[in-house]
Amino acid sequence: MTQASEQRTLSVPDGLAGERVDAAIARMFGVSRTRAADLIAGGLVRLDGHDVGKSDRVLPGAVLDVTIPSLVDPLEVVPEIVEGIKIIHDDDSIVVIDKPVGVAVHPSPGWGGPTVVGHLAGAGFRIATSGASERQGIVQRLDVGTSGVMVIAKSEHAYSVLKNAFRHRTVDKTYHALVQGHPDPLQGTVDAPIGRHPKHDYKFAVMADGRASVTHYETLEAHRFASLLEIHLETGRTHQIRVHMSALKHPCVGDLTYGADPVLARRVGLERQGLHAVKLGFTHPDSGDEVEYESTYPDDLAAALEVIRDAH
Repeated sequence: MTQASEQRTLSVPDGLAGERVDAAIARMFGVSRTRAADLIAGGLVRLDGHDVGKSDRVLPGAVLDVTIPSLVDPLEVVPEIVEGIKIIHDDDSIVVIDKPVGVAVHPSPGWGGPTVVGHLAGAGFRIATSGASERQGIVQRLDVGTSGVMVIAKSEHAYSVLKNAFRHRTVDKTYHALVQGHPDPLQGTVDAPIGRHPKHDYKFAVMADGRASVTHYETLEAHRFASLLEIHLETGRTHQIRVHMSALKHPCVGDLTYGADPVLARRVGLERQGLHAVKLGFTHPDSGDEVEYESTYPDDLAAALEVIRDAH
């Protein structure tokens, strides 16, 4: 799906001197402050030819270039079958899927590619109507570049129960990560708050005033250039594993956004972060049974791991 957009360029008037960029865009382009922040986060705003953060300030005469996705459908769910999405489990209250790389969970400004909710709509699934219109039924998210198992709520009851389960940390979320080097100690816990990066709105970082974030890791395999870790998330912050591994100086292989070595990424053939959601366990919202769903490695991650294992 290609999303229509409008390119607009305006000079900042004297009356907005010193305003935050998101506030200035809202005033100048007639969009909400929230939408302005989303456009900035999506990399759709440039100030005098440079990327900006929403809290940057504007000077009079500065040139704002803004790409505004068509307001008709920037967040519209377009029914569209997405190749590679597998249904692991389906019943009246939930559907569990195996998400491939390159698929977003739901539409967002700046993303015109395939989505999980679009696939489910195209495949005829009825999803819970709770939540914002573009993310109805969504109780968890995986990054575009992260593959693996995730659950979507089909009934309103399931949405409520699962939302609470994720909020109260009773869901068992297990990931495997291929990281550079060898974490020391070989197993441990990273307890470090995460917030939006002060200079790059599309990134996150360990920040003193961030939200509490706890990641448990254990080394499964240690090889010459990289290690395979099993990771359990206690919290579920955006980019949490990627940020915490980068903070340990062991970024996920292929995760160039968070400091991975591009040479190693090319060598193992990874064009995304080496991160896969392998297992998801929770209390079924209807039956009350403890259920667990698993996903095997996709081809690119399996191939990268073989290269790492064979490296001498």
